Amino acid sequence: MTNEIQTIFNRIAPVYDQLNDWLSLGQHRIWKEMAVKWSAAKSGDTALDLCCGSGDLALRLARRVGATGQVYGVDFSPNLLEIASLRSHWQYPQPAINWIEADVLNLPFDDDQFDAATMGYGLRNVKDISRSLQELYRVLKPGAKAAILDFHRPSNLQLRSFQQWYLDAFVVPVANYLGLKEEYAYISPSLDRFPIGKEQIELAHQVGFAVATHYPIANGMMGVLVVKKNE
Repeated sequence: MTNEIQTIFNRIAPVYDQLNDWLSLGQHRIWKEMAVKWSAAKSGDTALDLCCGSGDLALRLARRVGATGQVYGVDFSPNLLEIASLRSHWQYPQPAINWIEADVLNLPFDDDQFDAATMGYGLRNVKDISRSLQELYRVLKPGAKAAILDFHRPSNLQLRSFQQWYLDAFVVPVANYLGLKEEYAYISPSLDRFPIGKEQIELAHQVGFAVATHYPIANGMMGVLVVKKNE
């Protein structure tokens, strides 16, 4: 499944940001800013963005940690990392962001390395959510926070129906127009499999996070899991 998802993201890389805009009705920028705020990253911090895609959250983290901080963006798609690197050079964050091709289930970092972390639209696609959270826990410093943003199936049946209609009637046809219908067909099944908020909290507690809170946003069609490592 990992190679399958990796291939998908390599192929959608050129239109990834445009599709995110359409998929979220243009709201993903606001939600990403919320995630960065909830990560509590501050000036001078060493911060991590997992499943960084084309670099949106990593660039936001870079602005927050400033010239004395450091940001690492990790993704398993070399095509998306290439786009992230180009965007980074264009926006000139200082110091430069470290773009790393790696698997979030086996991070190439030391224990207790990061002051803050984010993940946007990645947890839903990893093949082992618990393992991913375990690795995140390992690389965070004691007392550090992470904010994990993703799409969800809302519990409200009417909203769930609306979400499915929107995916079927708008997102898939747009993806089809761009020649990416098969790539975007994975979204619905990935939403069906994804643990709901309280299940995510339970998984976070199981790997050791002292505090875990799930904030539903966009009428429950989106959510941010905020976790904190023990002091």
